[in-house]
Amino acid sequence: MRVIVVGGGIMGLSTAFALRNAGHRVALYEQGAIPNPQGSSVDQHRLIRHPYGPLGGYARLINPALAAWERMWSGLGRRLMHQTGTLMLARDDLSWVEDSLNDMDALGIDHQRLTPADLNIRAPMLRTDGVELAAWVNSGGVLMARDIVASLATHLLMNGVTVNTNTPVVDIDPVRGSIVLEDGSRARADAVVVAAGPWVRSLCPPAVGRVKPSRQVVMYLEPPDNQTAAWANAPMVLDIHGAGGIYAVPPVAGTGLKIGDHSFSMKGHPDRNRDVKEGEVNALFEACRSRIKDLDDYTVASATTCFYTVEKEERFVLESIDKAILMTGFSGHGFKFGALMGELAAGLITGRIEPHEATALAAGQVGNPTEIDSITNRCLG
Repeated sequence: MRVIVVGGGIMGLSTAFALRNAGHRVALYEQGAIPNPQGSSVDQHRLIRHPYGPLGGYARLINPALAAWERMWSGLGRRLMHQTGTLMLARDDLSWVEDSLNDMDALGIDHQRLTPADLNIRAPMLRTDGVELAAWVNSGGVLMARDIVASLATHLLMNGVTVNTNTPVVDIDPVRGSIVLEDGSRARADAVVVAAGPWVRSLCPPAVGRVKPSRQVVMYLEPPDNQTAAWANAPMVLDIHGAGGIYAVPPVAGTGLKIGDHSFSMKGHPDRNRDVKEGEVNALFEACRSRIKDLDDYTVASATTCFYTVEKEERFVLESIDKAILMTGFSGHGFKFGALMGELAAGLITGRIEPHEATALAAGQVGNPTEIDSITNRCLG
């Protein structure tokens, strides 16, 4: 088959990777460079973890996702992931952590509820006052996002995929399986994969009303010297409370200490308003005050914006539309499933799985582990 992939982020690249491994001809189009600094996939790192709160279907997809990443590491010849473990903290509303712990029981994932003393040992740089529930999960880690995207693009180029950078697509015809480029030229294929991130609504009308761009601010902190070692050996931190909370990505392999907000802004346009305002940085910094000891000893090294595309229930959209495959709605938690979603999209394109199976699995709505394994295994042929 000949397949066009629109979008050079993790979803588009992973789909191209899976299709090329299956022997298909692939042409990928990206509006900017790869990695594209404005893309949803591009940052120093992303998290992969089993805890998922009320979205337990995604907790059950993590093991298949990890297996898909292992297949990708084998193809790339390098492993771009670092184990850290997962630390969950809760106050006000404990349901997210309680739901996650129930899933850990069902999945057989080693975990432990922590006393304040235990928490201080696990994370001496964090405050324990006000924490109503703390738990350690012995799984999870950091995916080196920017390196993964760059490595995938290089691998695809070296293995016969036509990678077109700085080549915007302005129109897609799902009935004919064709695209129109900014210069007016056209290209056709047996299938078109639309993985255009926060720009998807201008290219694929069925995405309008289903997903929204969400402008997010993240910052990188530089810890004081007396906390550098603690953070270097830290787990990821998921601080959940009734008003939202924060997450912390530990500095691994030369990356920075990243802090982000759990809540979505659900506003903004990916081509505008990219600069971070001082007030936004200050608000995110102050959100850390109840969690990080001696916060005023930290400095903000940098801050940036990222645009996610969010479905109202934070569920991924993967579906067939004539000769097109729509991949969208990956929110801030899609990167961890990139390798798996690429295999799933490839399985859908090649007819190895049924459309309803792909759609349900991507939405985290397949609860039976045996059924999950059946679908993911068939994607591989």
